[in-house]
Amino acid sequence: MTTYQQLAITRFGEPAVLAMQTQPLPALADDLALLDDQVLVKVVYAGVNPIDAKTRAGLGWAAAQNKDKLPWVPGYDIAGEVVASCEAAGRWSAGDRVSGFIGFPLQGGGYSEYVAVPAEQLSLVPASVPLRQAAALPLAGQTAWQALEKAAVNAGDQVLVLAGAGGVGHLAIQLAVARGAKVFASCSAGNADFVRQLGATALDYRQGPLDVQLKDADVLIDLMGGDVGIGALGCVKAGGRVVTVPTITAEQVCKQARQRGLLAEGMLVTPSVMQNDAMMAMLAAGTLRLHIDAVYPLVDGATAHQAIESGHTRGKIVLAVGGDA
Repeated sequence: MTTYQQLAITRFGEPAVLAMQTQPLPALADDLALLDDQVLVKVVYAGVNPIDAKTRAGLGWAAAQNKDKLPWVPGYDIAGEVVASCEAAGRWSAGDRVSGFIGFPLQGGGYSEYVAVPAEQLSLVPASVPLRQAAALPLAGQTAWQALEKAAVNAGDQVLVLAGAGGVGHLAIQLAVARGAKVFASCSAGNADFVRQLGATALDYRQGPLDVQLKDADVLIDLMGGDVGIGALGCVKAGGRVVTVPTITAEQVCKQARQRGLLAEGMLVTPSVMQNDAMMAMLAAGTLRLHIDAVYPLVDGATAHQAIESGHTRGKIVLAVGGDA
């Protein structure tokens, strides 16, 4: 029986608690243990997201629900090739290049050389889109898309995106610009040119409070939360809209926003193949840019977590799981 490798959270704590583990892979034949509509994917790249690191540290709902199920394999973004599928998953054939936002929020499983995925959770990756980009897109892209929808961003709106150079932020800028909004984004001086190239006006958070640099924004997309998110509320005009993404501080940010007369909501992303397909087409057409900051081997997942926890990554981080394709 063939085996395959996974990177698992062995206990909650620092990045060093991540460890490789070996699992058996059934023969790829009639005895393949796939459920009704599942597809077996050989993972080539897996996206790394802040929620992975928070769960590993024991923070948030996914950690609370999985605390008695360790070791647990994190990872919600994958891209790779179909190896096998059951008859009910007839759309997919061996060799198809696919991407998906999988196992969210309790199953995870993306940090793995192979993963069985419900067929309806997968998108076809166009030939012109590298698999590393396809793996980096789903969670971050759909978070950005849904935050803008929840905030009802329209043409002519002034939109402030916090952490504009980050994984979600750099996609949110582009999607907001595509809606016709005038976009401002907080970032460091070192990321100012990057943010401008995406179509936003860069606001260097080290050059003073954001609410001094910008007034009367219609919308705040808060990707930072906590004191940073609360401090940015002063940038938004009365009656403006706030969507805050970090779930741990959402209640706190929304309470402060409402006291200022703002419309405020927290959000938890919901996987959407339709949105993934749409953004995949944008990547293929060159109308959406996805920046990969670093690629780490699966065995170096702890280093990838250290990088994402630094708060200074530009764009996305991915794990190379099964080689390039």
